[in-house]
Amino acid sequence: MINSCRKILWWGRFAPEYSRNRILRQIMLQQGYELSEFTPRLSTLGDFEARLVSVDSPDLLWIPCFRQRDLAAAVRWGKKRNVSVVFDPLISAYDKQVFERRKLSAPNVRAKRLLKWESALFQRADLVLADTWEHARFFSETLGVDSERIAVVPVGAEENVFKPNIHDSRAGSIPTVLFYGSFLNLQGPEVIIDAARKYTGPLAVWKLVGQGPLLDECRRRAEGLTNVEFIPWLPYEELPDLIHQADILLGIFGTSAKAGRVIPNKVYQSLACGKPLVTRTAPAYPDSFINNNSLGIGWVAPGDPQQLADKVAELMINRATLAEMGCQARKTYETHFSMASISASLFSALNPLLSEER
Repeated sequence: MINSCRKILWWGRFAPEYSRNRILRQIMLQQGYELSEFTPRLSTLGDFEARLVSVDSPDLLWIPCFRQRDLAAAVRWGKKRNVSVVFDPLISAYDKQVFERRKLSAPNVRAKRLLKWESALFQRADLVLADTWEHARFFSETLGVDSERIAVVPVGAEENVFKPNIHDSRAGSIPTVLFYGSFLNLQGPEVIIDAARKYTGPLAVWKLVGQGPLLDECRRRAEGLTNVEFIPWLPYEELPDLIHQADILLGIFGTSAKAGRVIPNKVYQSLACGKPLVTRTAPAYPDSFINNNSLGIGWVAPGDPQQLADKVAELMINRATLAEMGCQARKTYETHFSMASISASLFSALNPLLSEER
């Protein structure tokens, strides 16, 4: 670690309560870094406003996730003060519009313009963070960022919120298969409904919690099913109890290229809670996860409801093994995605910038 007096300025119209931001800010504070914030009234003119209000120069300038619109002004301001700029985008706007939402095709003029704009932005940052190696590859190969200026820092989970429950016991209760999310195409919630319809295993309730664009479609597909229950979105702080009340957690099952690049929050949170997880295979996961059956994760092909139904049935038939699977899930979290491992990855990437003579 460099030194505890270092100052990091978080710049932009960001949400401090968002999980990714909260986790990284907790880590920075735990390591003794001083954090300050600057929220410009107008993103594109943030550098002018920062000069007007005399924002103090930090040791590092941090642009949080989703804040592409703040990046250009922050870079202009930082360059004049010889302050390195770190961008933690989490997603690419081009990736989202073209490969996730499919609102634009790659040859479309608007898509090309979006790609040109975002590529230029990403390339101006001194360091770009990616949450998975697949996102890092996308930032490099598609957006043109020098691979030496990309570092991978997983998202993880808030460990004071998501943790194993030593009193967790599902004995005697109706088994529950739980999905929670925002019902996006990337998550493939309709695949879950189709799997529940094909399910032939022991009695189990498939609970889907949340709301979003595909909720109505999922409700339509679930008509006539007695093993599916929809629950409105719950407050964030109630999620751990919801997770611990379930026997099996579900990740995502979308088929898009974008879905293969992400490890969603629900995966980190489920593993942190020590719960068995079933999710799609994806290149986003570490290479060591391939064909590994001791991770507490049941893998299925993306977009395949029959495989999902069969995997859940297999686990429910062998319900007595779920406790051991949960222990494996927690070990997977501690080994690969804990705040300690994230902290090591983060400061391995930041220390060269913080140690430079300026």
